[in-house]
Amino acid sequence: MTLLLLAGTAEARYLAQVLASERRAAIASLAGATRRPRPLELPTRIGGFGGESGFVRYLVEAGITAVLDATHPFASRISERTARICATKNVPYCQLLRPEWAPIAGDHWTLLTAEEDAAAHIPKGMTVFLATGRQGVTRFANLTGRHLICRVVDLPDEAFPFENGEYLVGRPPFTIEAERGLFERLGVDWLVVKNAGGRDSESKLAAARTLGLPVAMIARPPQPIAMRVETVSEALDWVRGL
Repeated sequence: MTLLLLAGTAEARYLAQVLASERRAAIASLAGATRRPRPLELPTRIGGFGGESGFVRYLVEAGITAVLDATHPFASRISERTARICATKNVPYCQLLRPEWAPIAGDHWTLLTAEEDAAAHIPKGMTVFLATGRQGVTRFANLTGRHLICRVVDLPDEAFPFENGEYLVGRPPFTIEAERGLFERLGVDWLVVKNAGGRDSESKLAAARTLGLPVAMIARPPQPIAMRVETVSEALDWVRGL
């Protein structure tokens, strides 16, 4: 058996560590969105597969017999395509999808179905912290009259797409104290977040809670209809049962 681990999350990093320690035949794959990704403890390929036909060809050429999808919850197109192809080719597939965040006492969330909806809720004149990454930042084009700050891991080659915004480089993990201090220094009025879930990136939500900041929470896209687990331990049980 040769397992393909679609990586890019903290859960995938831990999975790679355990799979390597158990000496399982596995290959990790990263999309290549980060220029200098932290190395994984498995043989790793970086970059796209070249569309559906390229992915099918890779499965055959690499002798892949199962796929564990531990990509970001918002990488829905990758997950949908992978699940569909695996079903067609009778390749076992499992998606590790961590639970969503849910508001607790002290949170002030506005739930959005898409980035474009933020403009209907965030008043003009506000300083808006976009903790959504640079991919899809153009979908905030209608947030005119606000100052936008988009945090990125790597500074893009191109300038910020709007005159009213800027990029801020930062590499996780971030502590609650660091996030709170950052929001205070920048004068942040609103926080915009994708509902990615996970403990490693929820410090910004805790910081917003302590400051009483409103949060625009973008709902997850639809996920594939396929085998799914929520935890690393469940994902490892699936692999060990193949």
